[in-house]
Amino acid sequence: MPNPLFNALNGQQAQNGGMSDFMDEFKRLQQTVKNPRQEVERLLQSGAMSQQDFNRLGQMANQMMGRK
Repeated sequence: MPNPLFNALNGQQAQNGGMSDFMDEFKRLQQTVKNPRQEVERLLQSGAMSQQDFNRLGQMANQMMGRK
């Protein structure tokens, strides 16, 4: 099952609704994932997320937080 947040960050959702869809998916994800770090570790271990995807997600998160 594809991860909706990951799909949105990869731009797949941008074609279908842009930021509004992304924020809706993010809110749903916040409600279902209680421990984000644990979820990311699970995705890495299961192979659902590659190390490269993880690194890219981390860079995007840092940009959103205003970090370099």
